[in-house]
Amino acid sequence: MPIHNFILTFKCMKYNQKLGDVLALFSGSILPLAFAPYSIAIIAILSIIMQSLLWQNITPRRACWRGFLYGIGMFGVGVSWVHISFYQFGGLPMIGAILLTLTFVITIALYPALLGWLLIRFFPKNNLILLPAAWTLMEWLRGWLFTGFPWLSIGYSQIDSPLNNFAPLLGVYGVSWITILIAILLIYSFNFKRLTQVISIVILISLGIGSLLETDWTKPIDKPFKVALIQGNIPQEFKWLSGFQLPSMQRYLEVSQLHRDADLIIWPETAIPLFYHEILNYAPGFLDKLMSEHIEYKTDFLIGVPTMNSDGSYYNAVMNFTNKPSFYYKNHLVPFGEYIPFQAFFGNLLKLLNIPMSEFSTGTTNQTLLTAVGHDIGISICYEDAFGNLVRNSLPAAKLLVNVSNDAWFGDSIAPHQHLEIARMRASETGRYLLRATNTGISAIINNKGKIIARSPQFKITALRAEVQPYQGTTPYVKFGNKLIVIISLLFILGLIFTNKISKA
Repeated sequence: MPIHNFILTFKCMKYNQKLGDVLALFSGSILPLAFAPYSIAIIAILSIIMQSLLWQNITPRRACWRGFLYGIGMFGVGVSWVHISFYQFGGLPMIGAILLTLTFVITIALYPALLGWLLIRFFPKNNLILLPAAWTLMEWLRGWLFTGFPWLSIGYSQIDSPLNNFAPLLGVYGVSWITILIAILLIYSFNFKRLTQVISIVILISLGIGSLLETDWTKPIDKPFKVALIQGNIPQEFKWLSGFQLPSMQRYLEVSQLHRDADLIIWPETAIPLFYHEILNYAPGFLDKLMSEHIEYKTDFLIGVPTMNSDGSYYNAVMNFTNKPSFYYKNHLVPFGEYIPFQAFFGNLLKLLNIPMSEFSTGTTNQTLLTAVGHDIGISICYEDAFGNLVRNSLPAAKLLVNVSNDAWFGDSIAPHQHLEIARMRASETGRYLLRATNTGISAIINNKGKIIARSPQFKITALRAEVQPYQGTTPYVKFGNKLIVIISLLFILGLIFTNKISKA
């Protein structure tokens, strides 16, 4: 008998559907344990095994419902931290913040709901074989549709496992594909006649092939240089207050002056809480002091500072501080935080959410790279590093990646840990060092394999120091982006459809 021997227990769920629904909610709820800060990678595989079995021998409608419950558990536990920005910093009452967060969770839970319905509606017998490709395509869809929310993609959970060696080849979605494939192979291994064979295949994939892929796709160029990432630890509730702006800027300058031996000093997102053109009026002499540091100690600066055009439009930007500063303007803005999508429906929401600087304009996709310490730098601001295709826009020209962020919006939650994990994946995909400078933590220096060289404690004024190696070269992911794994997944699905038609003929 095939796999149905093993899932006999799950067949009885048709007599107790509510128990199956509860288990779907549970399997989704445990998935966040696979991600930072818990990082129990095996949980991702166990969660996928449980959910895929719960989709067997049920109607498409029930599969949709269980997929929805899985999503509620997954996102309800994994991204519930969004309520902090609504309540603590957005000015909403707690009930309003909870309702808004619940609406968000319900919305993104529709993705696994749709996945369950499609699988059982069109592939009632072959959905297990199809699951790696289908799940990966659904993650990819969630990563760009309606501006995208790629958080908690399965691949991130494997950042510290051998499967991460697939990242420079296929990106995070490719790591998801392999992870789900292993889960399905393990299900088949419970048919004991195939146990040894299937477990051997799993070991081969996760260890053997993973080790073979531990290839140096990129190569070091020039000498390492010294960096200092300044973590100012400015409380979010004070950051934009007029009486706190100048002391905040002074703190960053004074901490930087203690690290004049650094070749590159990086300040986080909006470290200067004034528009660039306002600095001369509100902080006279500040830019002169910064310039003297740059000239006398031969230190380059990358600084987060908002800018405004003459027409009143303004940008979330990073400045390369020189005699003639150049800027990178944030391209992928945070919906409902930095801009309001669908203005006709949500135009008044800005009045409800008391979020400062929340109508940013969007920078262009292909901007001239900023240069520091003699190298082109690939810049991303905060949320942008969650989008691999966006980060790769600066490559292969960029020899180094820099992300500036402000995770103070989410307090002492799991969000900064998850965000750091995402940044590590970008370094692994691109074969570049990534320097992550944040306001309240977690700042980190990540090498070209996605490993953390140094990290800061949270909620402390810190200067994170290390030597950084620039790299050159192109990984397959940098060259092809997500196209490769999307094409593989589509071909897999089309091949299965064709095979089914042949077998029925």
